[in-house]
Amino acid sequence: MSKVLIIEDEVAIADLEKDYLELSGFEVDIENSGDLGLERALREDFDMYILDIMLQGVDGFEICKRIREVKNTPILMVSAKKDDIDKIRGLGLGADDYITKPFSPSELVARVKAHLARYERLIGSSQQENDVIEIRGIKIDKTARRVWVNEEEKQFTAKEFDLLSFLAENPNHVFTKEELFREIWDMESIGDIATVTVHIKKIREKIEINTAKPQYIETIWGLGYRFKV
Repeated sequence: MSKVLIIEDEVAIADLEKDYLELSGFEVDIENSGDLGLERALREDFDMYILDIMLQGVDGFEICKRIREVKNTPILMVSAKKDDIDKIRGLGLGADDYITKPFSPSELVARVKAHLARYERLIGSSQQENDVIEIRGIKIDKTARRVWVNEEEKQFTAKEFDLLSFLAENPNHVFTKEELFREIWDMESIGDIATVTVHIKKIREKIEINTAKPQYIETIWGLGYRFKV
């Protein structure tokens, strides 16, 4: 749920904006003074700010400027003034939009939705999601090289992590010890594949409830190992 902060000294208008935004599925907080509004805007995380220009204490222009110094969150400025100079100043300070009173609540909601959707698209396009494998309570973040078992993080050596990731990426496939050694250690086993067995044992100690009856990495006798899903 997106969280919106309204900084507006006219209580009736602020409450009306809040009601319509909440009906549209937003979580909304209100501050009626510029000083407190600025403090909250900088201290807390919101998905959008709606700023009145004429406020007690710090005005909307200054709040917009201060927010923009540290955050890229969408800002919608509201004013009873119809002068273009105020609109130009607000947009020049970093506001994303400007709406003049009186306005319909539905127009406000539409603008908030549009700016939030645009911002989310921009954030989504600039951030790559981590490569994560999740199987029955095990979460393997390949990008961060971290592993959680039932939400508890476990520590793995580099080769343990590589071996676990490889098996989890190829579920229900039986690999011989020779194949695993060649894949993870990038060399032929030369007849010595005990290191694979040792690493499987150490991985099981970290992910299995009962290593004698493994639920994840199975031993297929005479063949090798399989990650079961």
